[in-house]
Amino acid sequence: MNRTLVGMTLTVLLTACVIGTTLAAAKNISVDLSDEQLMNIVKRSYQYIAMYNVNNKFALTQGGWNTVAVDTKLKDHTMTEIARPNNDSLYISCMLDLRKDPVIIEMPAFDSSYVSLMVTGYDHYVNVPLSVTKGDFKKPEKVMFYTARTEDYDGSPVEGVDRVFEMTGDFVSAVFRVMPHATDKARFEKIVGQMQSIKLITLSEFLGKPAKEINDVTFPEVGKTDLDVYENNFLNVMQFVVNHTTFDPNNELDQALLAELKPLGVEPGKIFNADTIASIDAKKIRTIAEKLRKVEFARAMDPAETAKSGMSMFKLKGNISLDVLVMQSVVGPIGLPATEAMYPPVTTSDGQPMNAQHDYIIRMAKDDLPPAKAFWSLTLYDSANGFFIPNDRKKYSVGENGGMKLNKEGGIEIYVAAEKPENVPVENWLPINRKDENLDIILRVYVPDMEKMRNWAPPKAEMLN
Repeated sequence: MNRTLVGMTLTVLLTACVIGTTLAAAKNISVDLSDEQLMNIVKRSYQYIAMYNVNNKFALTQGGWNTVAVDTKLKDHTMTEIARPNNDSLYISCMLDLRKDPVIIEMPAFDSSYVSLMVTGYDHYVNVPLSVTKGDFKKPEKVMFYTARTEDYDGSPVEGVDRVFEMTGDFVSAVFRVMPHATDKARFEKIVGQMQSIKLITLSEFLGKPAKEINDVTFPEVGKTDLDVYENNFLNVMQFVVNHTTFDPNNELDQALLAELKPLGVEPGKIFNADTIASIDAKKIRTIAEKLRKVEFARAMDPAETAKSGMSMFKLKGNISLDVLVMQSVVGPIGLPATEAMYPPVTTSDGQPMNAQHDYIIRMAKDDLPPAKAFWSLTLYDSANGFFIPNDRKKYSVGENGGMKLNKEGGIEIYVAAEKPENVPVENWLPINRKDENLDIILRVYVPDMEKMRNWAPPKAEMLN
């Protein structure tokens, strides 16, 4: 190549670097974004990255889309598809691909004091279309889901289908939470049988036609953590996400995200091409995402912050702020709104992080127990990943289903310890591994008594000598 051509090439590349709108069209252009710009991109995209990672991991784990996975026992430490899972209820996980066909969930009546169905796509806006709090699950029903992009269906009623819901994403997790009444063996087995009767059927099959093929899609790789996605294939995932999400032209958060992505070459309807899309410093965006994660997690573990934000989490689009969306996506995706459950953290009496180098006790008198109309649980996690602490007893939570024993006054003492303290009921012992590992504890209060919650405060963990 002669000097003239080299000079022309350099001029084109430099011009592309200056003009942001041409970045996506230029090849091999490295975008030099400030930390502030990257933080804004990460903050607006985190809900999508977190939910892409969660939903696709669940689909991979249970054998693909349009499948059902039914728990027959409580989750254990092998559960790593999602941060901070629960160990107090049974899940029914339905992974729906709504591109080709609406999907119908056929569900039975349930003999349980708490059941809910929560659905969400990659945007992490949460809908709870059915719950015992609304009087549901008293009779069998057929519920159908579709999106604006579902082929050959316009939302019209279908004879034999009880309810129809439009989703904002083509790939949806529909998750049942079922109180299993684990201490009542006969009732537990009856509930598990009811759960196993759940079925998925596409509208085509419901109408007596063959099911449409759904194996014509290639998914970007998931990451072990959300940070891995930011570092390894952030723009690839976001291009996939925007192609399968409904964005409201009048929704400020929707339009702000699209505005951030467009200069990078990501727009609805495009096909991802690594050669014609802007390049972002992978290590840098991971560092920014990790910084955001630490900030948001600190917020989530602040009882004052959760008391303020707890009523606003896991809501429908238009009813939740970006700040709350980010926090709920960082801490643990796929939660329930406050009318169904609240998630107050348990912090230490000295204000220091809990660490597995020490043992702790959590005391609650009878009048201090969580004000739950259904049930409550207290669950232990490692701080780094939000996973259960591995132990031979597979004991990760204290509560009606995970096991607990009240004292003679009706209160409880819960021990977080490497060895079971003498005279402590085994039900009230949460084992840890003695090492330098920070720990977190989250309470779950199902169907909280809102009036009592106003004046109730979660207990503190006290370090033991």
